[in-house]
Amino acid sequence: MATTTYPRKPILISGAGLASLLLAQSLLGAQIPFLIFEKDASLSFRAQGYRLRLSAEGLDAIESVLGPKDFQTFWDRCGKTGGGGATAIDARTGLKKEFPQPPADEKPTNRVENLSSREGKIVGISRGDMRALFMKGCEAFVYFSHQVTGYELTDSGVRAVFADGSKSVEGEMLVGGEGIYSKVAKQVSGGKLKVYDTGARGIHGQAPSTAFKGLGEGVWVMRDESNPKGKMFVITNVRPGEMDDPDVQFGWTLGSQPGVIQVPNDDYSLVGKPAADIAKALTAEWDPKLRPLFTEMTEYEAAFWKITCSTPSGVPEWKNEPRVTVIGDAVHSMTPAGGIGANTAMRDSALLGKLLADAGGYKEGITEAYEKEMRIYGSEAVKSSYGMAKMQFGVVIDGNSNTV
Repeated sequence: MATTTYPRKPILISGAGLASLLLAQSLLGAQIPFLIFEKDASLSFRAQGYRLRLSAEGLDAIESVLGPKDFQTFWDRCGKTGGGGATAIDARTGLKKEFPQPPADEKPTNRVENLSSREGKIVGISRGDMRALFMKGCEAFVYFSHQVTGYELTDSGVRAVFADGSKSVEGEMLVGGEGIYSKVAKQVSGGKLKVYDTGARGIHGQAPSTAFKGLGEGVWVMRDESNPKGKMFVITNVRPGEMDDPDVQFGWTLGSQPGVIQVPNDDYSLVGKPAADIAKALTAEWDPKLRPLFTEMTEYEAAFWKITCSTPSGVPEWKNEPRVTVIGDAVHSMTPAGGIGANTAMRDSALLGKLLADAGGYKEGITEAYEKEMRIYGSEAVKSSYGMAKMQFGVVIDGNSNTV
């Protein structure tokens, strides 16, 4: 690939997901050169996934990177839903019900959390909007259609290795942020970083906001515990002021115990009408006020997904490589339970970005300092997410579990 002249070698970043782009914003603000390598052909190459709920920690991390002006733009794009937590509904009767709780002798990490994060509101934003906002100013430094499959260290830096065998320019440091299938994570950790297939499956979908009138404002969890195939749930965030506009769409996420949602060949890329038809069939006997979410759904937006999780005991130790580290799902993949994953990734980006900014760029000891602090909060987050998923989805990760 073409070389670029910089006053110093760039920080190389694998993947153009949320964590990578927020890290890039840190480097952009500190005038530290960087290059991003993304395997997809563009940001719109594939579906962006479900709407993200932002915790206080996640918002604080984003604000610390973007600064007051750009954070205000971000904040204005976020939706704000009233209420402090989620409301559970029996999907078949439409009646409110209590959330299941863990045994009394278990730590309360599995209990329903307060979802509000600022101004007494539950704050959320679509993954696509968030990614577009974080991309601002970074466009010239992103190389699309470049899949990183590993790296090689040099005498004075590191190069990313691509799927076609070519290599990047030499960088001062490489950050693996390419998600659960990260080759950088496997290489730098010597295989210690693993992502498990829990067996649980899900479908993302969306429908016109008018389909949600039967619910009204709030975060809702519809639970179907009498389906003969196994337990299912749907979670959605209904924002105020838009339920009369058919041009506005709200999203939902359907999840299930292992074995309930099945697609041909367990195809991770199944999207559109086939995925929509599965969701419609599974919810055909649900309460009439909930059915419009599925009967009126935008079929081409539906997408099947696998629920994965990193090692439940937390982020493992590996021999530190001063010039290579990992962020986001590449180092701590989590189930959707609790909405913890994206917020933890934001903390990674803010932490590593600050360390690099304070040093004016790469210096020895940065990756070690980052990993030491990240392992603490990252391990807590993985344990909590797995604990909630174990209770909600019936997933169990053990020595017989498959990795992805």
